Amino acid sequence: MKLFLFKSISIVFLLLFSSKPTVQEFQGQAFYFSKSKMELGNWGARLSEAQKKDVAARLKNRLEKTYVLDFNKTESVFNEEDKLDAISGATDSWGNNFSRGEQYKNVKENKLVQTQEFYGKKFLVKDKLQTIEWKMGKETKQIGQYTCFKATASIPSSDLAWYNFSWGDLQRASSTDKKADGTTVEITEPEINMTEVEAWYTPQIPVSHGPAEYWGLPGLILEVSADNTTMLCSKIVLNSGENVKIEAPNKGKEITKSDYQATIQKKMLEMRNNRGRRRG
Repeated sequence: MKLFLFKSISIVFLLLFSSKPTVQEFQGQAFYFSKSKMELGNWGARLSEAQKKDVAARLKNRLEKTYVLDFNKTESVFNEEDKLDAISGATDSWGNNFSRGEQYKNVKENKLVQTQEFYGKKFLVKDKLQTIEWKMGKETKQIGQYTCFKATASIPSSDLAWYNFSWGDLQRASSTDKKADGTTVEITEPEINMTEVEAWYTPQIPVSHGPAEYWGLPGLILEVSADNTTMLCSKIVLNSGENVKIEAPNKGKEITKSDYQATIQKKMLEMRNNRGRRRG
């Protein structure tokens, strides 16, 4: 009996001292919503108020979006939540060609991995994180239960929306072609348009993450305004107990940001030229 009791106690002590307690890795989840102002330019000046409201309703799923940021100490994954078109009840297929895909950031390794789908073809964009030279401010404000500090930056507009497309970019790219007689033309460097960014971060969550392309501050970015869009965090969940895998996507043709931009411009130029030939 004593021998049995001794063996039982020995087994208990062995289990207690040989097993290490599992410590959950720091994880969090932040929910954001964004609103963009509708800019109709000269065309919009000719519309009535009723027509403007109708356009705003049709563009609602492009002007108002919701996102989720999963993060740990060094990595994050940023995703847009699917949203049905307010008018047709379908997803915005045209807009999806030029919208941000699943975005993985690793602030320790200075690495970006982002999925993009362009007219049915899947790409895996691998590059460095966007360089941002933040200017730290002293202003503070409260966002929910978190005290936030202000930071500002000036970033080339094309770097913030490298996955997007505009006909203006295509025209600037086309202006670099040679003359018809084959002579070389001296090309003037195009003017670089800058976007002024205002961000609010909280040191209470000491990670360098943020939504979209923004990162690199001594605390989670809860609000960011750039151009005509503001993105605001509406909810934060820390260490919920559910282990969320934060890993880079791995499907699609590997490509850099600059090569992806060139691919889009080439395809859109082909589409425009083909449409012109059909009309002719």
